Amino acid sequence: MRRYGVSRGTIRQTYAQLQHEGIITSSRGSRRIVIDAPRLQSFESLVSFSLWGRSIGEEPSARMIRLAWGPAGGEEGRRLGVAPDTTVARLVRLRFLGARPVMVERATYPEDLGRIVAATNTDHQSITETLTGHGYVFTRASHTIDALGANTEDAGLLAVRRGSALLRARRLTSDPTGRGLEWSDDRYRADAVAFTVLNYADANNLSRHLR
Repeated sequence: MRRYGVSRGTIRQTYAQLQHEGIITSSRGSRRIVIDAPRLQSFESLVSFSLWGRSIGEEPSARMIRLAWGPAGGEEGRRLGVAPDTTVARLVRLRFLGARPVMVERATYPEDLGRIVAATNTDHQSITETLTGHGYVFTRASHTIDALGANTEDAGLLAVRRGSALLRARRLTSDPTGRGLEWSDDRYRADAVAFTVLNYADANNLSRHLR
């Protein structure tokens, strides 16, 4: 409070947020302790699946299913803000935590980003980290979360029955100019990953965690 000239309530709220994100831990009668890495991934911080997995002590990996090129159309074209005849890259990957398949990722990229993705070892490298290394700045993401039944491909990849409930997170990520960099449709096994929302008076943080 003395150092930053803020109220006791602000300090309490800050500690609560740090604890929610898994950065610190505390118990009655003991000092707060900094944990090695966050246990929950806040969607507001734009942390990739790979970073989130490592932060909770898991070993994230992926298996490429397909990468295809074609004209943008429908929702993906509208979301990315490109003309229907513009070439885009469509990626499908199966994402793992350890040996367990937990999510099917379907992502669409504008052509310039898609060329980089195509040259990346997507089974072992984070696409977000790779694109950031090429100068693309991910600054804003809009999320829509709902539930749907597993289709034939989802069921086969995630080892669940067709029609099983999946959690879907659709995300548009953009750069500082508002340009759409990635339109993603991520489908999680509902028994593996859950989403939680923590509300404060001036902030609402959405996180995912293992079930």
